[in-house]
Amino acid sequence: MKTVLKIIAIVFGSIAFAQCSVENTNANTNLTTNPDTNIDPDTEVEPISRQLKYLALGDSYTIGESVCETCRFPEQLKSGLESSYPNDIFSLKIIATTGWTTTNLITAINTQNPDSNYDLVTLLIGVNNQYQRKPFSIYEQEFPELVATGIRLAKGYKSRLIVVSIPDYAYTPFGKRLGVATSAIISSDLEKYNTFAKNYCMDNSIEFINITDITQQGLENPNLVATDGLHPSELAYSKFVERILPKAVTILAN
Repeated sequence: MKTVLKIIAIVFGSIAFAQCSVENTNANTNLTTNPDTNIDPDTEVEPISRQLKYLALGDSYTIGESVCETCRFPEQLKSGLESSYPNDIFSLKIIATTGWTTTNLITAINTQNPDSNYDLVTLLIGVNNQYQRKPFSIYEQEFPELVATGIRLAKGYKSRLIVVSIPDYAYTPFGKRLGVATSAIISSDLEKYNTFAKNYCMDNSIEFINITDITQQGLENPNLVATDGLHPSELAYSKFVERILPKAVTILAN
């Protein structure tokens, strides 16, 4: 009888020891498999800041003739992007000079040889081809070349290039002084340039933004014209940006 009781005591003791071992193991497991228990759930993770590069190609309408440096449309566009993406850092490079034709812009790009790593590229060119009475065939040849260059500089993505239409300077005090007949020719010529550019962009799935109609209000609203009586004002450029910014924001979201 004593032997039986001794065996029963040993069995119960073993069971109790096993249960304690399991509980201790579970306790240790809980301690080691919950490493986040000491992290404050209210701690905010700072968003990653991107370094985004914007390149603006063009002529006087891009460099902002007769307006302040921050008034020109590339600077206003950059400011709009900074507001849309406050955690990112933007840089802007402008390759543009008053009087440049498509030929001049091509030469300047080749000379400066910018890096092909821009997140956004805008192209606005052609008014001086018209003003200097260059053969239209030059624009037909060189505009596509500039588009291809813009794509290359935008990391090879056509989706990161925005082409902007040519303003109509017939609707300025300068254009008005040239007379009704000449002003009509200017508008007709520029419509031809813009139509070619628009069709080329549509055929090649490239973003084309029309701002010409804004500048055609220049005689009705003198505030749209800069103090030189010819180029767009800060207000006009802000209206350009109202149309360009939404597309640029979408581009940089990807």
